Amino acid sequence: MSDNNRQSFTDKAGAAMKPDSQKGTLEKAGDSIKGNMDSLASSAQPNSQKSGTQKAGDAVSGNSNQNDESMLNKAKNAVGLGQNNN
Repeated sequence: MSDNNRQSFTDKAGAAMKPDSQKGTLEKAGDSIKGNMDSLASSAQPNSQKSGTQKAGDAVSGNSNQNDESMLNKAKNAVGLGQNNN
């Protein structure tokens, strides 16, 4: 379960698993806004105040306050569903 004021893990997974080529403009924009807001919330919240599940979720989604590509985006790109494969 994600921490308060954070995007749920279910929403993140749903957005990550649907190919960008199958998303409309509004859906892409919504995903981008939600992702950016969650990333901002991740950066604003010290790791010492995050739950164990939130720390794990941030590590998987790439919100661990680093500029590394997320594991989900790496997986999407590997199977041809990410932005690097358009």
